[in-house]
Amino acid sequence: MKLVTPDIGLIIWMSLTFLTVLFLLSKFAWKPILKMIREREKSIEDALGAAEQAKVEMKKLYAGNEQLLREAMNERDQILKIARETKEQIVAEARQKAAEEAERIVASARETIRHEKMAAVIDLKNQVASLSLEVAEKLVRQQLSSDDKQKELAAKLVADAKLN
Repeated sequence: MKLVTPDIGLIIWMSLTFLTVLFLLSKFAWKPILKMIREREKSIEDALGAAEQAKVEMKKLYAGNEQLLREAMNERDQILKIARETKEQIVAEARQKAAEEAERIVASARETIRHEKMAAVIDLKNQVASLSLEVAEKLVRQQLSSDDKQKELAAKLVADAKLN
């Protein structure tokens, strides 16, 4: 049991050592330790302030990004609208040009058909006239093959000439 209860001399030396260590710590170590604790506390407060400020700035940036996104979407919609209008205008112009070209081709074809029809009619008239002349020539030859028929025709022509 003697190990559990300390002697008076041990208590005095332990007290003296404790007071010496306490004096040395308070004289040399206490101020730097408190200074480091204050600096640490201040750096933590500064970090918390910076984090709060960063949070506020992030909110502002997020709001700014939202605004930029809305503006970009509006600009995209405007560009798409202009592109659609341009496309419709180009398509309308192409249709109009195609219609004009088709009308020009149809008019040209009608004119060509009319010219070819006239040429065919003239050719047909020439052929009919030629055939008529050939038939008339054959008839006249046949009718004028004998002298009696020639004299009879001459007399008939003279009689008709006197009437007119």
